[in-house]
Amino acid sequence: MDYRLEAPALIRDFLVYHETIQGHSKRTVDEYYLDLRSFFRFLKWDKQLVSKTESMDSISIADVDISLAASVTITDVYSYMNYLTRDRGLNAASRARKVATIRSFYKYLTNKAKLLDQNPVQDLDAPRRRKSLPKYLDLDESIHLLESVNGKNSSRDLCILTLFLNCGLRISELVNLNKTDVRGEQLRVLGKGNKERILYLNEACQRAIQNWMTERDAMTLVDQNALFVTLQNRTRITRAAVHKLVKKHLAAAGLDTTQYSSHKLRHTAATLMLQNGVDVRTLQEVLGHDHLNTTQIYTHVDNEDLRTAARANPLGRLKIDPEKQKEG
Repeated sequence: MDYRLEAPALIRDFLVYHETIQGHSKRTVDEYYLDLRSFFRFLKWDKQLVSKTESMDSISIADVDISLAASVTITDVYSYMNYLTRDRGLNAASRARKVATIRSFYKYLTNKAKLLDQNPVQDLDAPRRRKSLPKYLDLDESIHLLESVNGKNSSRDLCILTLFLNCGLRISELVNLNKTDVRGEQLRVLGKGNKERILYLNEACQRAIQNWMTERDAMTLVDQNALFVTLQNRTRITRAAVHKLVKKHLAAAGLDTTQYSSHKLRHTAATLMLQNGVDVRTLQEVLGHDHLNTTQIYTHVDNEDLRTAARANPLGRLKIDPEKQKEG
C-alpha cells in the first residue's frame, strides 16, 4: 500500500508530516491512513454524499478536501464510534486508536497547516478502556523458558529470548538491530519515532550475543548488516518469524501460548526489573517510553515492596475476635 498514490492531498500532507518531521515508521503512518480512510468513508456515507446502498469498503475518499474536513463535528465522530462498535465490532482499544488519529489529524490542520481557525474535535473524549495488568512470566518460568531452548536454531533463538527477557525490547526494535549496534557491553536501540537509546548488556546478554555472533559470522549472508537472520534464506529475520519462534519455545517449555507472546516477554523484563529494585524512571529509559504514565502500569504488578508496606502498618497486627464483638 502506498498512501502517496491513494490519499487525497489533505491527508497525504498530514501523513508526510508524520513520516518526515515526526519520524514515525511507515507502518504507523500506514495505520494513520487506514484510520482516516475509514473515518471519511463513514462521513461521506453518513452525510449522504454517496448512495446509502454503496458498500462502505468501496467508497472513495479521493475528493476529501478542507471543506468536508471543516464540516465535522464531535457528534459526527461519536456517530462513527457507534458505527465501529455496532457494525464493525471493534473493541474500546481499537476505537481509542482511531480517536487518537482523528485528534492528531485535526491538531495538524489547526496548529501546523493553519487550514482551520478552530479545532472542531478539541474536546473529543476517547472511549473508556478497561485497564488490565500486563501478563508476564515469573522468574522461575523465565528461567525454565531459557533453559528449554534447543534445536538447530538454538544459538540464535536463545539470544533473541535473552534480549527480550533482559532488555525489554519491542519486537520491531529487535528485528531492526544491526551487527554494528552491539558495542561491547552496550546495545544501540532504535525505538519508536526513530528515537535512539543505549542499553547496557548484562553478562547473560553478552554471552548469548557472542555465541550467536560466532555462528552468524561463519555464514554467507544476504543481509550483512542484520544482527538476526533466518537460517533458511540468510536475510533479516521478520516479525512473523520472531513471533513463531517465541510461540514454539513457549510451547516447548509447557507455557500457555494463548496467554504469552514476544510482547509479554517485554512485560516480563519490566516486571522483573521493577521487582528487583529498578526505579520506575530508570525503567522508563530502559523501555523507551515517552511518558512516565506508560511505565507506571508496572508499579501495580506483584511487588514485594507492596507486601512490606502492608506489613508495616501497625493495624495489621491488631487481633479482633468477631465472636466477642457480637457479644458486645
